[in-house]
Amino acid sequence: MAPEISPNEPAIRLGFFLGVFALVALWEQLTPRRARSISRWQRWPGNLGVALLDTLLTRIIAPTGAVGFAMLAESRGWGALHFVAWPTWLELLIALLCLDLAIYLQHRAFHFVPALWRLHRMHHADLEFDVTTGARFHPLEILLSLAIKFIVIVPLGASSLAVLVFEIALNATAMFNHGNVRLPASVERALRWLVVTPDMHRVHHSVVRRETDSNFGFNFPWWDHVFGTYRPQPAAGYEGMTIGLHEFRSPRELRLNRMLTQPFRDEQALDTTSSAAKPSLPKEN
Repeated sequence: MAPEISPNEPAIRLGFFLGVFALVALWEQLTPRRARSISRWQRWPGNLGVALLDTLLTRIIAPTGAVGFAMLAESRGWGALHFVAWPTWLELLIALLCLDLAIYLQHRAFHFVPALWRLHRMHHADLEFDVTTGARFHPLEILLSLAIKFIVIVPLGASSLAVLVFEIALNATAMFNHGNVRLPASVERALRWLVVTPDMHRVHHSVVRRETDSNFGFNFPWWDHVFGTYRPQPAAGYEGMTIGLHEFRSPRELRLNRMLTQPFRDEQALDTTSSAAKPSLPKEN
């Protein structure tokens, strides 16, 4: 039987979030990968504001979150992992891999289903790429993602411990792989076989559509290799690539109110200050 989860689970997750956030933000300050063209003061209030709103909304709608739902599923014996007496470490590993695969597939769906892309594009509309980009998701996308986790937990039978570890890892790697941080080239090449690195994920935030539709992984890089969505680097190089979307080049789109309304503005209402503006809905390669 998996160890019982502490009632202080929200505090545990918050502690990990603040710790990793502080470390990556300091790392960005000391050894940035790219020079900033837009100040943190322009971007961070909106990015952190929507992250706070996401947290409050999910705690109101689902106070115990995915971990609490996993505890409910455990108590009722739901899911395939309950049919065999797995060693705790093996059950944990299987659950982490399955949950990570589910998030990879969810991420691809949010790129190729037009209605979902309208929600997800807010994440891609950031004009820079740093630790706060990893927390910049529309509240409706966060709620849909939570519902998808619930749907996966039931047939899988992931333990509450596995879900807690996964949630902490997902938050930590999202901040790490969105970090504007520099790694030695040899370390980066080796590390990206084990975990999604900032350089690997930065390609995904390119303004070039075929690059945006690649490198979907968050924790593990293997799914991109297995499903043929891996792209090693951007065509323009890491320093030369443009971050963001053609439709949202105005700094006013970095404001919280504009971020929240982006999914509900049709194409004619989008900011087209860029002469290279293109349709916002996904295109097949």
